[in-house]
Amino acid sequence: MRNFIYDQPATRVIFGVGSLDRLSDEVKRLGARRAIVLATPDQRKDAEEAARRLGDVAAGIYAEAVMHVPIETARAAREFAKRHEADCCVAVGGGSTIGLGKAIALESALPIVAVPTTFAGSEMTPIYGITEGGLKKTGRDRKVLPKTVLYDPVLTLTLPPNIAGPSGMNAIAHCVEGLYAEDANPIMTLLAAEGIRALARSLPIVVREPANLEGRGDALYGAWLAGTVLGSVGMAIHHKLCHVVGGTFNLPHADTHAVILPHAVAFNREAVPEAMRIAAAALGATDAAQAIYDLAVRIGAPVALKDIGMPGDGLDRAAKLATENPYYNPRRVEYSAVRELLENAYHGKRPSA
Repeated sequence: MRNFIYDQPATRVIFGVGSLDRLSDEVKRLGARRAIVLATPDQRKDAEEAARRLGDVAAGIYAEAVMHVPIETARAAREFAKRHEADCCVAVGGGSTIGLGKAIALESALPIVAVPTTFAGSEMTPIYGITEGGLKKTGRDRKVLPKTVLYDPVLTLTLPPNIAGPSGMNAIAHCVEGLYAEDANPIMTLLAAEGIRALARSLPIVVREPANLEGRGDALYGAWLAGTVLGSVGMAIHHKLCHVVGGTFNLPHADTHAVILPHAVAFNREAVPEAMRIAAAALGATDAAQAIYDLAVRIGAPVALKDIGMPGDGLDRAAKLATENPYYNPRRVEYSAVRELLENAYHGKRPSA
């Protein structure tokens, strides 16, 4: 018999083509009167469209979200929210934008309505991250969990293949690590396996046929499951490394996940054979680490840290930071083994059997 605790915070999810049409009603459902819309500079048009749909409930647009939520950006956004007397945040975009909404909610408890346009899954989690002084610090607080999430596959159609692919690999990472989390439970294991299956079958379609709405919807479905897993159980060495490497060296978040994931899975392979069996089966393969690497290659995602801006002389520092205060991991986290993992990821080596 297996012992476990299941404690799932609730988020209202509206999924399907045309879900964005519900935005105004969903914001008003929360009792909001003055909603600010958040986005990155590149997604200002999406923010403007959201504000248009909100009508007189829209209080302003803050389109300055950037990767890893620098503390300076978080402070500026919080001040923007106060100045506009906001009582709700509408976050339109991926992890950077939703993360900025969480940074605001962390201090003000403003409710968030998330409108994801990538496959990151951040919208389903109470996890926040803020970067200060070159170090990314993460935490969990249920007040940053979005109250409502609108999943509209149409909004992902403008996501180019070189961003969509890594974004989906990021989601797969949540599922895989959820399988061997310290607080894993049967429900999350089921969701994780289904999430891996959905993403593995849909990402090649998303990259090969960008206008295929059915494929986009399937990938978004997988991302929703992945985000639910991420928000419900703890993560391990893979996420620790991605936070360290991404935050310290300002690497692209999803690309970093795509590169490190197969090596983190290989690192834990012998420690959690049942989790690896489930992951491999969901991928339609015999070895999860190799299958994840091959999927990344197939969809054109990066496979080497050196190709996404990681300096070779930074590997020692990254390994040191990752092992000083490690997350729970089923295999003991030691400097030499982590340094080897990063070396393999730096050069983009396919994991050995």
